[in-house]
Amino acid sequence: GAPTISIFLKPPGVIPPGGSTTICCICQRSYGTFVLYKGSHWLRALEQSGSRAEFSISNATYEDGGTYHCHYLEGGTVLARSDELEVSVEELHLPRPHLSVLPGHEVNVGTDMMFRCTTTQPSTSCYLYVEGQFRAQLLSREQGDYNLSHVQKGDSGRYSCQCYTMSASIKWSAVSNTLDLVVK
Repeated sequence: GAPTISIFLKPPGVIPPGGSTTICCICQRSYGTFVLYKGSHWLRALEQSGSRAEFSISNATYEDGGTYHCHYLEGGTVLARSDELEVSVEELHLPRPHLSVLPGHEVNVGTDMMFRCTTTQPSTSCYLYVEGQFRAQLLSREQGDYNLSHVQKGDSGRYSCQCYTMSASIKWSAVSNTLDLVVK
């Protein structure tokens, strides 16, 4: 079948001006070419190692914000196109939240568990990120908890959270500590 491409930020989250991140594109095939687009503009062909290609953004500016996607080509033919990845560059005004996990960061398959993102800032909403996945989960508003029931091996990974407040404008926190969840 036709290959598929995943695209994600490593590490995930809203980036402060001057900060850095990497756009990763992964395809199951490993002998073609990846091309990165920003909006409809061809940005660059990406160097790849195996099935993965990476584009680093360092010393980020507001111009780096926008919508990115990758194409995967073999012999000049586009075989796959990734979803669109929204990259946000914003000042981070709020304090860094703290991510914890209950019952612990090593759990057995089938366990029910909970991520908790705590912040000193009142009335925030928070996102839970897992590195390598495209979409963030919005944590429940009251206490910043996210429940995972019957965890599977695929839930293993590196998690972090980031919070924001909505008033006249949106204000973001720094990204929390990271937690490596191991499902045994």
